[in-house]
Amino acid sequence: MTITIGDTIPAANLMVMGESGPGGVTTSELFDGKKVLLFAVPGAFTPGCSMTHLPGYVAHADQIKAAGIDSIICLSVNDAFVMGAWGEAHNADHITMLADGNGELTSKLGLELDGSGFGLGTRSQRYAMVVDNGTVTHLNIEEGPGVDVSSAETMLAQL
Repeated sequence: MTITIGDTIPAANLMVMGESGPGGVTTSELFDGKKVLLFAVPGAFTPGCSMTHLPGYVAHADQIKAAGIDSIICLSVNDAFVMGAWGEAHNADHITMLADGNGELTSKLGLELDGSGFGLGTRSQRYAMVVDNGTVTHLNIEEGPGVDVSSAETMLAQL
């Protein structure tokens, strides 16, 4: 079942790349007491994700935060090493590059994407959501290829 507006983000263990290597982080640490804009991509370094989705959030990070967002998170079913390198490659200093390497949170949200036809296995659908103190207040899931309803520009207009 896919998460919907009004639902609470489920408990999950994830990874982020820190100065001394990968470290664990929980959904509680990421969302409790904060207003967060989370966007998810099918894969780091893939064309749409690298040319449009992540760069849009990098370019608009200051405006998004000025609109009341405490943190911006980019989630992908990749490992922390890949997410860290991808963030560095795009100067995503103001974005938490969140690794859902085992797809735990993606599965609990009901937002998996079957990329096996492209040799990618199970990945995340492309979407963006606003989470206020653990509760989903906005949820935009892309219905097909491309970056439209989950773009930084669309989300900024909804804040």
